[in-house]
Amino acid sequence: MLKNYLKIAFRNMARYKVISFINLFGLTVGMACCLLILTYILHEESFDKYNSKANRIWRVTRSFNNKDGIVSLHLGAVAPPFGPLLLNDFPDLQKMTRLLINGTSPVRYEEKLFNEDNIFFADNNLFSVFDVNIIRGDRTNALTDPFTVVMTEAVAKKYFGNTDPINKVIRLDNRYNFRVSGIIAPVPETSHFHPDFMLSFNTLKDSAIYGEKGLANNWGNNSFFTYFLLPAGYPAHQLETQFPAFLDRHMANPNGYGVGSKPSSLTKLYLQPLTDIHLHGHTDEEIEQNGDSSRITVFGAIALFILLIACINYMNLSTARSTLRAKEIGIRKVSGAQRYEIIMQFLSESVLISWLAIILAAALTILTLSWINGLTGLHLSAQILLHWYILVPLILTPFVVGLLSGLYPALFLSSFQPVKVLKGLFKAGSNTVNFRKVLVVTQFAISIVLLISTAIVFQQLHYMQTASLGFDKEHILTLSYNNGLDKTFESFRNALGQDPHVLAATRSSRIPSGRLLDEQGAQTESGDSLRPVNADIKYVAVDHDFLKTYGIPIVAGRDFSRNYATDSTNYILNAAATKVLGLKTPQEMVGRNFAYGGVKGKVVGIMGDFNFEDMHQNILPIIFVILPANQNQFGRISIKLAGSDLNGSIAHIEKTWKRYLPEVPFEYTFLDERFQQLYKSEQQQGSLFTAFAGIAIFIACLGLLGLSAFSISQRIKEIGVRKVLGASTGSIVQLLSTDFLKLIVIAALIAFPIAWYTMHNWLGDFAYRISIQWWVFLGAGLLAAAVALVTISFQAVRAALGNPVKALRSE
Repeated sequence: MLKNYLKIAFRNMARYKVISFINLFGLTVGMACCLLILTYILHEESFDKYNSKANRIWRVTRSFNNKDGIVSLHLGAVAPPFGPLLLNDFPDLQKMTRLLINGTSPVRYEEKLFNEDNIFFADNNLFSVFDVNIIRGDRTNALTDPFTVVMTEAVAKKYFGNTDPINKVIRLDNRYNFRVSGIIAPVPETSHFHPDFMLSFNTLKDSAIYGEKGLANNWGNNSFFTYFLLPAGYPAHQLETQFPAFLDRHMANPNGYGVGSKPSSLTKLYLQPLTDIHLHGHTDEEIEQNGDSSRITVFGAIALFILLIACINYMNLSTARSTLRAKEIGIRKVSGAQRYEIIMQFLSESVLISWLAIILAAALTILTLSWINGLTGLHLSAQILLHWYILVPLILTPFVVGLLSGLYPALFLSSFQPVKVLKGLFKAGSNTVNFRKVLVVTQFAISIVLLISTAIVFQQLHYMQTASLGFDKEHILTLSYNNGLDKTFESFRNALGQDPHVLAATRSSRIPSGRLLDEQGAQTESGDSLRPVNADIKYVAVDHDFLKTYGIPIVAGRDFSRNYATDSTNYILNAAATKVLGLKTPQEMVGRNFAYGGVKGKVVGIMGDFNFEDMHQNILPIIFVILPANQNQFGRISIKLAGSDLNGSIAHIEKTWKRYLPEVPFEYTFLDERFQQLYKSEQQQGSLFTAFAGIAIFIACLGLLGLSAFSISQRIKEIGVRKVLGASTGSIVQLLSTDFLKLIVIAALIAFPIAWYTMHNWLGDFAYRISIQWWVFLGAGLLAAAVALVTISFQAVRAALGNPVKALRSE
């Protein structure tokens, strides 16, 4: 029986080639999109799951509350004393390990000198918690001795070539020598951290670097990513309930905590599963940029919508061609076929097409993965689909898709009455025609929603890239350095100024486009004394030329000046800071006594507000301070260039750099490029939206092409009669197109509120966003209508130009 079903199915595919091709091609493209999106989703969901103990590893995070009890900051890292103290106080915590990002540093071996980014300090037991493949060295003791380093195989080859790297010595920051004690394989891409170098954590105990006292008592440096290994199935969140008492027990009056309130009311600790970090972390400090669980949901929905459109095509075309198979069904019923047998026949056809489609879709997925990787910057691989728990659902997918797309046509076609069919009295009922119209409306409603979403994503991205940030980011070259320039910076600046195209140069602890600004306690004037500020005000250490270099305006008071020695303890606030201090105008703040981090001074100026971070964030209250050079809190250089001779200016800066910092490689970035990187996620999302919206409307039009061709073929005699009676080609095209265009209009009216609601919620993630414009909806609707009209007109014009004599000659 099954063999007979399949034989007839192949015969019908061969007989109705165009409709079969449209069905097969549409399902193939729809399934390929689903497989591509599934590959992306599985990649994002797999982060850190390569670790054999992944479900037992938890990270401790820390939040800070303002005086109103509202969380103002939530960090993925904590202060150094927390790890050992938690391990000591809670016996159920089996192991603890820590990571500390070292930042960008120059690394030298003999004549080879490179700036390296992925340098971490790591506890010696890191390898017993995380799965890291040790190629050379002792897994247990590789990071035990201070001033030892483990590096990846690729980095070892970069520095040492083919020679044995073990016990070789590299120099870090031109200050410290580290002995190579081990070589590791690269950490898998699906990890939330990717170290090239891991320095022994015990090195930090050296007083010249951090010191044992700092590791035991510094509660303010929340830069230590701390992980715990718990027993399998342990209720970790119950442990969190004991953390407030732990904080009050150990943090009694450190750095001002405990004065008037318990530490647990100002800061809290949480445990976060390792496998949640990538998609659900979103703390204010992460080792690398996280993914986004909401994007997984969005693209999963897009995959289902595209597959739904392809299934709708199948249902539409199958029911539309019902009159072509009516006599076949009538003869089968007269010959004794039962209705369930006819249903099985049609379902077998749809399942067969679905099977062919998924085979072709798998091949198409493999061919297009490199394009998707280029579009997104990811490294997706089809191998992630080769797991039994993925393959089994994929094998069942053709049955599900076949049943979904073929069930209604099978039930409809099997319901024909053989007497009417064989007498030529059969006509498709109005219910069937209406159902087909509903399906067309559904297809184009989905397509229009995707078109509108794509347009708004790109509008928002363009707005973020072009909107004024409150300062001039064009032609600003940025450099990083580590203390080696602090004492000679003024002469370095003067040397840069010998090039007339170098307009200004400044240094600071942070530059715009960075996050996680530092914060200390602030006090402001209240009568004859200073009172604590009940607000979060971030600070940036700058020199006298920062505002000049960035073109940030002073709206009240004055800029820092070298003519005032007292400016080393004075302050400049932005307008947002004056607002949180409760002042009506910036002028009211100028001249007031102010203290920050315990240093008393005066507010000498108020600067205009500007976006220090990207436009996802609100403008922060910020205070600028000038610090003596010996405090070593700078580390960033910004150089404003005229832009007329960039190559010449960069060559001059490089020459000057090598004269003052010969041990630090010259590596620069432009500030506008850094801001572009902040929106990389939205750029990827916009590109994918465009691709999938195009595919969705293409599949919908493919079905519309087949449906219009079939519908017009059923009216060919009507067209012949109209032409004989004098109807013009234009009037016939208009007649044939109007019915379909009405459906597009209905689809647009349904799609508009859905698209508005969806994109309104998406824009809610941005502190600064566009307003949704009415013309975007009109444009998307007109575009869908135009594409549909072109699709229909191709068939309509051909029918209208046909010879009416041929149309009327035979029944």
